[in-house]
Amino acid sequence: MRPTTVKTISLVAIPVVAISFLLAWLLKDNKVMMTGLTLLIVLTSFIPGTRSTLLAGIATMVLITLWSALFPPEQFDLIRELLVQLYMLSLAAFTMIMVFYYKRVQENYNIEKAHMTCLFENATEGILLTNRKGVIVMANRAAEEMFDYSAGELDGLSIENLIPQRYQHNHSSHREGFYHQPNNRYMGKGRDLFARKKDQSEFPVEISLSSYNQNDETFVIAFIVDITSRKEAENKLASQREDLEKASQDMRVLNTQLEEKVEGRTVVLQEALEKLEISQKELSTSLDKERQLNEIKSRFVSMASHEFRTPLSTILSSATLIAKFPEIDDQPKREKHVGRIKDSVKHLNELLEDFLSLGKLEEGKVSISAIEFSVPEFFDDIVDEVKPQLKKDQKIEYSYASLTNFVTDKRMLKNILLNILSNGIKFSGEGTVISLEACLEDYQLKIIVKDQGIGIPEEDQKHLFATFFRAANVSNTQGTGLGLAIVKRYVNLLKGEISLQSVLELGTTITMKLPQLQA
Repeated sequence: MRPTTVKTISLVAIPVVAISFLLAWLLKDNKVMMTGLTLLIVLTSFIPGTRSTLLAGIATMVLITLWSALFPPEQFDLIRELLVQLYMLSLAAFTMIMVFYYKRVQENYNIEKAHMTCLFENATEGILLTNRKGVIVMANRAAEEMFDYSAGELDGLSIENLIPQRYQHNHSSHREGFYHQPNNRYMGKGRDLFARKKDQSEFPVEISLSSYNQNDETFVIAFIVDITSRKEAENKLASQREDLEKASQDMRVLNTQLEEKVEGRTVVLQEALEKLEISQKELSTSLDKERQLNEIKSRFVSMASHEFRTPLSTILSSATLIAKFPEIDDQPKREKHVGRIKDSVKHLNELLEDFLSLGKLEEGKVSISAIEFSVPEFFDDIVDEVKPQLKKDQKIEYSYASLTNFVTDKRMLKNILLNILSNGIKFSGEGTVISLEACLEDYQLKIIVKDQGIGIPEEDQKHLFATFFRAANVSNTQGTGLGLAIVKRYVNLLKGEISLQSVLELGTTITMKLPQLQA
């Protein structure tokens, strides 16, 4: 309490006590004095703290005792005087206790009021309090800042001033409906809400309502959140989704065109093989030659399918993974898979051009295009591309000791590794490990691929790099016997060396050494 208030109460209390003592002396009646002293105790309820009340109570008890001792009644009755004395002291003590209780209640009220005021003013949400007529009774600082009004400027305004013009004609009826059936709820469920600032500009909001009654009047509390940033993020995400859908559509169109192209090339190849077969039949009367020609035809078509399957699988897996990254922060992942799809489509087209005819390799028509590339990034991409082929609990472990960049034909090396890794996965069981190691040895890139597969019989190992040859223990596994033959030709074109070691039921190790080419 301020000093002026204490001074005012003191100015009132002193005359009251003095008059009480004067009347008690003149009327010879202790009750008059008791009334004045009790009023003194009551007046201390306007002074903060318990000290003033305690002092007033003690002073009252002392004064009552002294007064009775100094001014006894003419007809003195000890028992009666003791009872009266006890009654007055009890009344003073009771009055003091009641004042203490009142101060405690008032202190708790002030604390709760301070907490509510702090909560109201420091809330990050905008809070508006309106009466039944829709007039704003109170607004916190966040609401004033949200609507660009000065402190206290919202008080007394109609709530319709904060609503866009196009919604105002329905808002009054909605407001009246809420007052008839008030309940805690969100506004605008299933649709967007907008509010209007002082400069008439609009912004998106979320609003929740609650109500309470005071003095038979209903008040409504509106909690308002500015969701402009969230809406901008949602719009950006929607735009990115549209772009992604367009990219997916473009990829589907490209895939369709690619399938048509493959089908067309396959038809051409089939026709060429049929002509070759007719020619061979005309030139050869040997049943063995005819059977060999049919086998070559079948294996050659299967070889084309084998070489196209890996990039098509990469396209399908990347397109599937793109759909699993809908969030804004997933854009780098989506871009990574889109790039991988583009690379695979390009790779598939190159396979179609290079391997539909083994004649290009036989005649040396496959050209070398040496470039410098990052070996770690290259290995990461290779492993990511073959991961969809892994069987249950299979895994690929790879390492590249202190390697950074290398110069060779990246596309050709990629075809080599994809072929070897695919064979390792295909001929190894579930739960096995395929390892891929690379290091620089005598200025050459040394690559070792190990699997834990079924292995190759020793008598078949010397024929594995021959065209259409397949080991005796893989007759039940799909294949053409052309993969390692193509790998051998690629390694030769890259001026490298390749060797193979295998043990039945223990696995196979393939080692390559490639020199660095001139970019």
